[in-house]
Amino acid sequence: MTGIDRREYIRTAMSAKVKVVHPELGEFMFSTRDISDGGVFIIVDAEPFEPNIGDTVSVQVQGLPVPAPVLEMVIVRRTNDGLGLQFELRDA
Repeated sequence: MTGIDRREYIRTAMSAKVKVVHPELGEFMFSTRDISDGGVFIIVDAEPFEPNIGDTVSVQVQGLPVPAPVLEMVIVRRTNDGLGLQFELRDA
């Protein structure tokens, strides 16, 4: 980590459709911009999706030959064009 970039993981550009389910706001479809070992960035354009930082959402990649696992993620960052989601760590 150098300068003001506090990212712990290297990001890889990746465009995929994901279903995001918020317990109070409902179900939405978004595209990803990038992914890392720590999380994913989703692009939120004109969609009325205004969760709070710290909210937990369920995320599932769409369009695969078999259903992808549903992952719990935490909203950790908001920008003008989207949200940064962090994988929720679970005790093994």
